[in-house]
Amino acid sequence: MEPTTPDTTALRAYAEQLQRQFETMVTEAPAVMARAKAVQVTEKSRDGLVTVTVGPRGDLVRLDLDPRIYRRPDSRELADTITETVQKAVAAAREAVVDTFSVIVPPEQMRATLDGDLDTIIGDIDRRTRGA
Repeated sequence: MEPTTPDTTALRAYAEQLQRQFETMVTEAPAVMARAKAVQVTEKSRDGLVTVTVGPRGDLVRLDLDPRIYRRPDSRELADTITETVQKAVAAAREAVVDTFSVIVPPEQMRATLDGDLDTIIGDIDRRTRGA
């Protein structure tokens, strides 16, 4: 199989896009970073007895348990409910961070970055430089 060479027109267009993106990042980044750091998401469990708040990295900021929870002393169910509610809040916080950064980073690139998905990031760069 012959190696393919980058399409110079596509490469030039991608370089121009990166330049515009960089210029936007320089001017917008401080405000975007401040908004991203301030992200907090609160979610309630399906039964409404567990409320969790997480920060932008999914760190647990607050956990509230409704006193009615003690009417059903099932520790496994409580643990599962807390875990499920935290996971729901973490997913929502992640999307809030992606949305916050969307003015300077395309959402799919931001998701790949947050996921540590180097294959997707490199694949996107390769696709853009080859004009695909």
